[in-house]
Amino acid sequence: MDTLFDLPEPEITEEAVIAHYRLSDDQYGSRAERDAIFDAERTMTAAVEEAGVGEVDGNEFGGGEAVLYACGTDAKVLFKVLEPTLRGLPFRPAHVVLRHGSPEAETRVDL
Repeated sequence: MDTLFDLPEPEITEEAVIAHYRLSDDQYGSRAERDAIFDAERTMTAAVEEAGVGEVDGNEFGGGEAVLYACGTDAKVLFKVLEPTLRGLPFRPAHVVLRHGSPEAETRVDL
């Protein structure tokens, strides 16, 4: 019997950084706002890949809000890499949720 396959899988806790931005209308924001979010997403992807701390997991628009998602093994480390880009977006009010493994373990950071 090969014991290699009897080893338990290591548990990897996925944490998340979820950034929320208020847009200028009650729908999807202006074209310029959407373009700024897409540009920020590309910048975030490059920064996260370079730092090797996780991945940018997409965006969501609707209800006058844009949301950016990123995940990794440590939300605080991930946020530190993403923070300059997230703070650089001009849309306010804005906040970031750092999810530490589960929705019950969250920290809110106002931008």
